[in-house]
Amino acid sequence: MIQGQSIICFGGEDWWYHHPHSKYHLMRRFAKAGNRVIFVNSISMGLPSLANKDLVPRIIRKLRSYARLARATPEGVTVVSPAVVPFFGSRAARALNRKLLATQIGRLARRDGLSRPILWIAIPTAADMIGEFDEQLVVYQVSDKYDANLMDHATDLATIRKLHERALARADLVVYSGQKLLAEADRALDRSYLLEQAVDFDHWSRVGTGNLKVAAAVARIPRPRLGYFGAIEPWLVDQELIKRAARERPEWQWVFIGNKSRGVEIESLPNTHFLPPVPYQELPHYAAGFDVCVLPWDTAHSFTSYGSAIKVREYLATGLPVVISPLPEYEALSEVLRIARSHDDWFRLVAEALDESDPAAARARQAAVAQGTWDARAEFVSNLIETALVKKGPQGSKGADETNPE
Repeated sequence: MIQGQSIICFGGEDWWYHHPHSKYHLMRRFAKAGNRVIFVNSISMGLPSLANKDLVPRIIRKLRSYARLARATPEGVTVVSPAVVPFFGSRAARALNRKLLATQIGRLARRDGLSRPILWIAIPTAADMIGEFDEQLVVYQVSDKYDANLMDHATDLATIRKLHERALARADLVVYSGQKLLAEADRALDRSYLLEQAVDFDHWSRVGTGNLKVAAAVARIPRPRLGYFGAIEPWLVDQELIKRAARERPEWQWVFIGNKSRGVEIESLPNTHFLPPVPYQELPHYAAGFDVCVLPWDTAHSFTSYGSAIKVREYLATGLPVVISPLPEYEALSEVLRIARSHDDWFRLVAEALDESDPAAARARQAAVAQGTWDARAEFVSNLIETALVKKGPQGSKGADETNPE
């Protein structure tokens, strides 16, 4: 594991997002290993359009994030929510944001003793920051098909694509969170690697012991319970599936835990239950009340099809039966997953999962992910970084030697 390094990470999400993301898990481990880490909460890719029903809630969430200023986590990560202009479609706005971010993060880095940092960016809009911190290495983590996201922001997709291409060109390492993303990569292939999602296995495998007390909010819901945790977006969840299930399988209780955006049409169905986000440490107590873990995503949508949902590995670690919509990322685990390729498949496979009684199947699910831990992933990417640093020598980041074109 790398030690004694400085790392500035521009995350694609906030640190305290209700369900921990890959950057959260990795940066915690880097900090615990003795590195100085600043995590910059998401600078976003711009606000949603004025017509978006979730515009106001997102502004409120971001203002709450700003109010936390810079804070240190127990592991020693300094988390900051910098002030930026929430528009990235114009050169003037991006130029202003670059100055704002360089000033704020630079001051914080000097205060915390960071020098010659490794710059880790996980969102295209952070590409403008390459070269601003005298960084010795640039890591670009690609977690989504950014230019296929038509839902979350109003920034022109051509601008997002341009920033993405700039990051690819100037990064020393490019790590892809999903196999489909890597398979379609056509730039920086000599510097590109698959950094698969992982699981905090010890945290989730406790569910399989049967000894965890079920959270009261779940225990009061009738069984059988089909459980999901994570983002609940109207374009993400297959609402037609849930509506059909309400008609044909009204006894199935769908339990959704997490941030719910406006526009979800299935809230009023008698067998759907929406619970607010809960702290990560408590979430296994909620999963302990599930009969089947589900990922009912609408994967016909181009953006969604690139997903590499961490929760699938967390589901498997519990040992519970798992039914998911098809994702290229998880085809390799089809022996331990039930993959529903149609609505009819969903009905058949959930019924099959509810009838499952073989303890060997639960053990197989856990064994499939037991070695794919965040500790292992952190060690893997640490080795990549060490190799890249040796290869570069003392010359520093190429990003520091280039102008920042608009």
